[in-house]
Amino acid sequence: MMEGCEYAISNAEAFAERLSRELQVLDGANIQSIMASEKQVNILMNLLDEALKEVDQIELKLSSYEEMLQSVKEQMDQISESNHLIHLSNTNNVKLLSEIEFLVNHMDLAKGHIKALQEGDLASSRGIEACTNAADALLQCMNVALRPGHDMLLAVKQQQQRFSDLREHFARRLASHLNNVFVQQFTQALLQLYNRSYFLSVPGHDQSSTLAQHSVELTLPNHHPFHRDLLRYAKLMEWLKSTDYGKYEGLTKNYMDYLSRLYEREIKDFFEVAKIKMTGTTKESKKFATLPRKESAVKQETESLHGSSGKLTGSTSSLNKLSVQSSGNRRSQSSSLLDMGNMSASDLDVADRTKFDKIFEQVLSELEPLCLAEQDFISKFFKLQQHQSMPGTMTEAEELDGGTSSRQHNAGTPLPVSSEKDMIRQMMIKIFRCIEPELNNLIALGDKIDSFNSLYMLVKMSHHVWTAQNVDPASFLSTTLGNVLVTVKRNFDKCISNQIRQMEEVKISKKSKVGILPFVAEFEEFAGLAESIFKNAERRGDLDKAYTKLIRGVFVNVEKVANESQKTPRDVVMMENFHHIFATLSRLKISCLEAEKKEAKQKYTDHLQSYVIYSLGQPLEKLNHFFEGVEARVAQGIREEEVSYQLAFNKQELRKVIKEYPGKEVKKGLDNLYKKVDKHLCEEENLLQVVWHSMQDEFIRQYKHFEGLIARCYPGSGVTMEFTIQDILDYCSSIAQSH
Repeated sequence: MMEGCEYAISNAEAFAERLSRELQVLDGANIQSIMASEKQVNILMNLLDEALKEVDQIELKLSSYEEMLQSVKEQMDQISESNHLIHLSNTNNVKLLSEIEFLVNHMDLAKGHIKALQEGDLASSRGIEACTNAADALLQCMNVALRPGHDMLLAVKQQQQRFSDLREHFARRLASHLNNVFVQQFTQALLQLYNRSYFLSVPGHDQSSTLAQHSVELTLPNHHPFHRDLLRYAKLMEWLKSTDYGKYEGLTKNYMDYLSRLYEREIKDFFEVAKIKMTGTTKESKKFATLPRKESAVKQETESLHGSSGKLTGSTSSLNKLSVQSSGNRRSQSSSLLDMGNMSASDLDVADRTKFDKIFEQVLSELEPLCLAEQDFISKFFKLQQHQSMPGTMTEAEELDGGTSSRQHNAGTPLPVSSEKDMIRQMMIKIFRCIEPELNNLIALGDKIDSFNSLYMLVKMSHHVWTAQNVDPASFLSTTLGNVLVTVKRNFDKCISNQIRQMEEVKISKKSKVGILPFVAEFEEFAGLAESIFKNAERRGDLDKAYTKLIRGVFVNVEKVANESQKTPRDVVMMENFHHIFATLSRLKISCLEAEKKEAKQKYTDHLQSYVIYSLGQPLEKLNHFFEGVEARVAQGIREEEVSYQLAFNKQELRKVIKEYPGKEVKKGLDNLYKKVDKHLCEEENLLQVVWHSMQDEFIRQYKHFEGLIARCYPGSGVTMEFTIQDILDYCSSIAQSH
């Protein structure tokens, strides 16, 4: 519009008037248009009235529909409530079925299992397997975790009572059967043992030959077949342990009582054979042969065992009726062996000691697998944990005291792991209660036979203790052998102390020469034997300590005897014995005695020199006195070349003294000296030529000393000895060869 009016900006008033005129024109057009559309408005109003009538009709229809829907809603609500009740009933039925299925599945014991628990054959492998499966099934039924409210159901209570009755019945039956098995095995082993003992002691039978023949097999009876038969019941024992601990504990005590008596007899007989082998087939050994046992006694005891086997139901009271009629005899036999007199070690050769070593090693080698096998069986059969335990699982009140458990457990209450391990150890202590005293008796016998046997026993026992401790430091075997090792070590120390005491108590003859002292020879024997025994041994330190004590005792008492000697010069006693000690230590090369070896050599050398000087003395006595005077004058300040001007020491006096010692007299004096030395020295040490050579050297030294004084104090005099060094060598050689 403004573009159409070029003056719109320059002439605003004119532009406004134009706009006003055009607006009026438009208003008039609008009014005319409205007046023209009145008819159409009337038509529109009519249409609106008809629409309202239609709406009213629709509302009436909707109201009728609403009434109809209200009726349907009430019917649907009734149907919905009915469906909810049906769903709830269905849900309850499903849950009830689930509970019934749970109880049936978990608390229903098959008829075959019930029959096996009531009548199953516990003697056959198939029957044992069936009973084991049935017992496991019963245990599962009894241990099922019932849901809340189940225990209030009458059927559940009745089923639980039925299970309890089955458990009690089967537990009694199992305990009775296992007790019968224990009795049968004990009886069988006992009869075999008695038959063997009776055969060895039949009147008129050659005991020595029989024992010698039997002793070739120094072995303990093998219990593996018994263990194998009983291990078939291991799972049933585990079931019994978890369901009725009282009967389980009763079986444990019964087993210990049976086995302790059986092992006591077997081990005592085993040690009897070992003792007889050690002592040989002498009159003493025959005296200790196993005494005969009457057939009636065997029959009576076996019948008492069979008679009581049917009445055992897990208690230990019936075991007290079993008598051990021969235990007293065997104890007396074992102790009587220790009454034998001590045999001298010198009467036994290397073969005897080697035989003892083999027997002792055989005894230990038989005992070790026996104990280990029994401990392993106890762990498996009685389901006891024998390996490392968790710390803090056993309180002080739960400790086991003595040979049996001092605390009663409730049925089904398992032992803590540490208590089970301790229970194994206590069971082993009761079952093998005779091993330690029998070993101590054997050790005492070996010590009486030969005190040096303690060396063999110390090495062997130390090795076996070391081996057992590597397996389990707290095991019965390790503890028992450790206790016995203490006894062996004590005997070893006693052997050393006895040798030192014998050194101190040694008495020498006043009429004969001393020679090599007995305790010096015994030290050589001891050291040689010890070095062969302790080669690569674990307890070398014990031997080194013993060496130190012994060698000090030898040194002190050699000097003591030398001081007390009347027939033989002190220097000879010291020289010969320390030479022997030095030779022994040099030959054996004992590292811990290197200082003592050097000391022995020094003492030997010192006393050899002392004896040579003492025995040689002054073979040219007057000549020696003459030159002592010459040396005295020189010491007073007179010059050596002026000594010949002294009246008492001039050339004439010198020649006079020299003439008194011709070669013939010198040789005679040396010959007498050789005979004297020969009387002093002993033949066994063979030092005569050594001493004689030392005397020759000392004589030559004195000769050279005299010649030196003559050359310095009497120069140009032409005075010489009437024999030469070569003459001395010839004299000594001739004398040595002539004797």
